[in-house]
Amino acid sequence: MRVSDGKGVGTDRMRKFVGYWYWVIIGLFFAGAAGIYIVCGESSYIAVHDNLDLFVAQFQMMKNTGSFFSHGAEVPFLGGVTRDNLPSELSLYTVLYMVMPSFAAYVTGYLLKVAIAVAGVWLLAGDWYGERRKDYRPLVAMAGFAYGVLNMFPAFGIPFASVPLALYLLRRIYKRPSVKLYAALFCYPFLSYFSYFGFFILAYLVAAAVWLRMRDKKLSWPLVGAVFVLAAGYVAFEYRLFAMMLFGEAETIRVSMTEADLTAKEIFAQSLDVWLHGNFHAESVHDRFIWWVCMFYFLYKNNRYVAKKDWKGMFHDIYNLLMLVLVFNSVVYGIYNWGAFRRGVETLFPFLKGFQFNRTVFFSPFLWYMSFFIILQRIYETAAEKEKAGKGLGSALAGLGRLAANGMAWIAIAVIFLSPTRYNDLLATCKNKAIEAVKGKTADRMNYEEFYSEELFREIKEDIGYGGEWSVAYGLHPAVLEYNGIATLDGYLGFYPQQYKEDFRRIIAPALERVEESRIYYDDWGARAYLYSGSEPSVVSDSKSFQIGDRNLYMDGEAFEELGGRYLFSRFELTNAEAAGLKFVKDYGTEASPYKIYLYGRF
Repeated sequence: MRVSDGKGVGTDRMRKFVGYWYWVIIGLFFAGAAGIYIVCGESSYIAVHDNLDLFVAQFQMMKNTGSFFSHGAEVPFLGGVTRDNLPSELSLYTVLYMVMPSFAAYVTGYLLKVAIAVAGVWLLAGDWYGERRKDYRPLVAMAGFAYGVLNMFPAFGIPFASVPLALYLLRRIYKRPSVKLYAALFCYPFLSYFSYFGFFILAYLVAAAVWLRMRDKKLSWPLVGAVFVLAAGYVAFEYRLFAMMLFGEAETIRVSMTEADLTAKEIFAQSLDVWLHGNFHAESVHDRFIWWVCMFYFLYKNNRYVAKKDWKGMFHDIYNLLMLVLVFNSVVYGIYNWGAFRRGVETLFPFLKGFQFNRTVFFSPFLWYMSFFIILQRIYETAAEKEKAGKGLGSALAGLGRLAANGMAWIAIAVIFLSPTRYNDLLATCKNKAIEAVKGKTADRMNYEEFYSEELFREIKEDIGYGGEWSVAYGLHPAVLEYNGIATLDGYLGFYPQQYKEDFRRIIAPALERVEESRIYYDDWGARAYLYSGSEPSVVSDSKSFQIGDRNLYMDGEAFEELGGRYLFSRFELTNAEAAGLKFVKDYGTEASPYKIYLYGRF
């Protein structure tokens, strides 16, 4: 009988700890990211485009007005659009803003996105590989981590991250359905979003059921049931959206949106571009490293299939299937801008009028990274085969193979962290804070606190005795006013009444008549109902030093008054305010804010 002196136990624990090194690194990321945002607080640098100028302000506006659960209520922007036009309260991301301060909710949403991606990929790999998952644990963890830290559209980061979880649930239901699995699938939309993901998951699910019917000569009733359960879940969790789509009587700006009508050459170029580089809302940065690995492997593997005349193996290779779906997503993205095709779809399915069915590309980031990690998993398999062959050179090569696979995984993750993409808030914050610490030079770009400048607008509201009067912004995003509890006639929303778009156009008509680019931008799209310059393409920026040359205001003051307009908050001193029937009230500024606000009113 062997008596342990305790050293063996300690050694075993150390080996076990070292064996889970990947979880240690992922855990350090969560601690480090949370620490950075806790230390920097609202002086962190957060992306503005389609983020601070859109959803974050709308969530804060709902909190200010207590309208998260309101029905038949109007919210104070765009002249008072219905609450139903804003995100559902039955969504995890929305819930975060209900219960937490906005900045804390934003950071928590980011960290939850990463955690959900890691958990989803881990579960999916367990279902896919079964007991063999233990052989690939480092790769599975890193695959989920890589997908989770991709810096994609922040407001829909959790829906992006939850795609692997949806696949896991559907696979489990297909193989062994149960009440618990169907209940989980019904609740899945709490993590998702119908317009960006749900519609396409349901479409892919129907396609899968049809394909399996053709292959197996019988219908998969569990998947048919999954279609109805998931559809019911989306209707329940996004009941406001479906009520607007199915029973809304007012025409929305979708009827006047004009999409591109490209030539065949332009469509091919666009499809190729999104296949190579991705979409700006789904920046997967795959072109910087993993695309090259994936293409090399594709050529290598299929060349071997051809050499062996193994056509069946080529057809059944899951890697080739993923490559095919990636091409399909990119082609759909391109042909959406083929006018005849788009109009044909809208004729057959009128409810898709204005719906961007080219969002299939939003699934491509997941497919690129899973394709890449399949390659690394196969390197692991080859290493295991060499180990079984015996010791010596084969064993050494096996160790090198696994080391190379792990190294490639971390290179891919490092590329994500170090790429200065639109929504890489962590990199922007670290970079700008480092420059401030080392060089003593502050960034020209506004941070979160500066962008919203709550102290400044609180001072303005107190000074004028603000009582909810309708206002507009000039030189700054209307979202800044909305965030600070100021009702706006202007705003940013992709789904509001067409009649209001036409009413607001009367206010900005003098500017649109002078700048054709602005006229096309508003008339053919109109989601940004802003005041426009009569001489420059844009008068909004998140730069502190932003200036304009022409300080004349091109606005119809009478139309402004007819819509109930009272105040105009301008970032610049206007030279012709009186021509618009506006009276200068006062200018405001604080040391903490990069804005100097010139307040004008119509009295």
